[in-house]
Order: sequence, then structure tokens, then C-alpha cells
Amino acid sequence: MAFRTDLAIENKEMYDESRGNQGEIPGVEVKVRQETKKIKVTRIAVKDETGSRIMGKPCGNYITIEAEDIVGAQETEKKEAARVVAGELKRLIPFDYHLKVLVAGLGNDRITPDSLGPHTAEKVRITRHFFLMFDADGDEEMACVSGIIPGVTGSTGLETAELIRKAAEIAGPDVIIAIDSLAARNLERISSTIQISDTGISPGAGTGNMRTALNEETLGIRVVAIGVPTVIDAKTLIVDSLEGYLPDMTGAERYVDGRGIRMIVTSTEIDQVIEDFSDIIAEGINRTLHPGLNF
Repeated sequence: MAFRTDLAIENKEMYDESRGNQGEIPGVEVKVRQETKKIKVTRIAVKDETGSRIMGKPCGNYITIEAEDIVGAQETEKKEAARVVAGELKRLIPFDYHLKVLVAGLGNDRITPDSLGPHTAEKVRITRHFFLMFDADGDEEMACVSGIIPGVTGSTGLETAELIRKAAEIAGPDVIIAIDSLAARNLERISSTIQISDTGISPGAGTGNMRTALNEETLGIRVVAIGVPTVIDAKTLIVDSLEGYLPDMTGAERYVDGRGIRMIVTSTEIDQVIEDFSDIIAEGINRTLHPGLNF
């Protein structure tokens, strides 16, 4: 049974489990850093086609930030997490005088587990109108940032990638930051994990509702994706929960598959997850794109 997940770190874990060890993966470089007592950063670099095939991910960089007990935490702890997010983003999006960025908040703000993108984009400091007002070609303290919340195809009738492509034609960004909800294998990651990658994103991939990918190939602009797992496939949750309890997991997997269960579930504290992680990611983006402003 294939476990459904958008997280590179979980693909690595499943590969390790299948081999019974945690050795090196051909074509993949992994570095782990304990950033603070409660925050760990795992950087996974998929270097070549062999690594891409094993990981099931395009070549590029995948950064996982795991923060213990961050949901409902004190403001100081959330700001510390935002600082770590900013530190990783700055590695992928170095600030310069002429930097232009389009921030795209993907998802449906009417469905809580899918509302991370819109809620985060609303909190990002948009500045492009100031640049237009003063006819400025750059700034030493802040980037030229535009934003779009494109909604979902079921509501607009328009492909998300097409809307973002048109917005990019107007704004002319150097890079697009796309924020979206993800799917995980492990329920605990719904309240603890942020993934950042420089390979773009396929909206809806984790829930089996894949839309046109948003990446440099489809948009002609580099795409940095930021996501938080907010849902888990019911089959994945059932089988993973039974591991270690049933002697025959293969039989359990076949039974669950045979039941035809097609359901996505989320945490009971998903409202707080969206609120806290949208705050953390938005502040991380603001710190990265506007280093001369106070946050």
C-alpha cells in the first residue's frame, strides 16, 4: 500500500523503513540541524535522477522545519519559529535592491484544512503599489511584493496556474512564493511541520486532486513552495495506527484497500493550526522580503 504524503522527509522515512536502515540514499544528501531546543531543521537535497526516482520528488531542495508544541504556544515561541523560517527562506531568496516577488496563497478559505494559503497571503506585507506610486525601481529596505489569492478551480472555473501566470505577467516577479496546505503520513506532523522547497508545487497532489503544477517549467519563473500538512489520508492513518499491533500488516493493508475507503481527515485543532502557522509563515516571509522593516 502506498502511503500518501507531500513531505520529502516522509518519503525518506518510508525508504529507510523499506530497507530496514537509515543509511545514505543514492543521489540524495541529508543534513539535520537542531536549531533550538524545540525546533529541528532537516535539509534534503535531491541531486540527480536516481535520487529523484527513489524519493519520488523532482531534483531540488526540500527543507523541513519541525517545531514541538508550537500550536497554541506563546508569542515568543512563534516568533522564534518565524525566525527559523526566515533563515531558511533567505538561503533560497537572497534579498537585493531590485527584488520582486509574487506571493500566491493557494487553497480554499471556506474549508479550514485548505485555507492555509489564503490566510497566510493576507498577512504578508504587500508593497508593489508603493513602488508604482513613487516610480521606484528598487529599495534598500523592502522588496517589491505583490500578492494573489486565486481561489480554487471548483469555485472560479479557472485553472490556478493560469491565474498565477497572468498575475506574474503583470507583476514581473523574480520569484513566486506559493503557499499551500499539504498531506502527511503522520498525524503528529499536522501540528508541527513546515516544508519549504525550490521545486514548485502541484496543488491538490496529496489529496489525489492534482491540478497543473506550479514550477519554473510551467510558469517560466522560479517557484519557492511553502506548505504545512493539514490533512492525512484515512487509509494511511488506519494502517499506520495498526502497525505494531497486528502481526500481518500486509493483510491489513489489503483489507483496508479492499474496503475502498476514500476519505481525508484532519486534526480537531485545525483552526488553531491554521491560525498559528499562517502567522509564523507570514512573518517569516516578511522578515525575508523586507529586512529593513521591523517585525
